[in-house]
Parts: sequence; structure tokens; C-alpha cells
Amino acid sequence: MSDKDLPKYTLSHDGKKYDWVLKKDGSDRATKRFDTKADALKGGVLSDTLGKVGGSVKIQKTDGKYQEERTYPRSKDPRDSKG
Repeated sequence: MSDKDLPKYTLSHDGKKYDWVLKKDGSDRATKRFDTKADALKGGVLSDTLGKVGGSVKIQKTDGKYQEERTYPRSKDPRDSKG
């Protein structure tokens, strides 16, 4: 699987349930829900959630703007990316 084939996810705030939801891009179903953004971003949680296949996660702020993008596992991060 090449870097471009990595599954893509978005971590965003759910204003109706007041929690944070990780969804695979193009899906309406939540992969996992978190009480707080900090719970989702604490060491190893997203990596464990995505498993061996890993993926690219775009992390949003509460206003919907993108804060950052992370790749799991780190070894699959494209060489030409800033991070």
C-alpha cells in the first residue's frame, strides 16, 4: 500500500453531541467517539484506533478549520510532507 492509498479520516467536533468524532472520509458512521479532543490526541490513541493499516487524520478545530494532519504509523508519512 502506497502513502497515497492510506485511508483518510477526519477528527471533528460534533456540536449536537458535544464530543469529538473520528470518521473515515466519505462515511457517515463514526469510527470512534471521544469525550474531548485531548482524549483523542493523547499518546497512541489514534494510532491504536487505526490499527496496523494506519491512515491519515485531518484534525479540525471547533470552528471547523483544519489544525493539522497526522499520519499513522509515522513510517508511512510521505517524505515530501512538511511534518
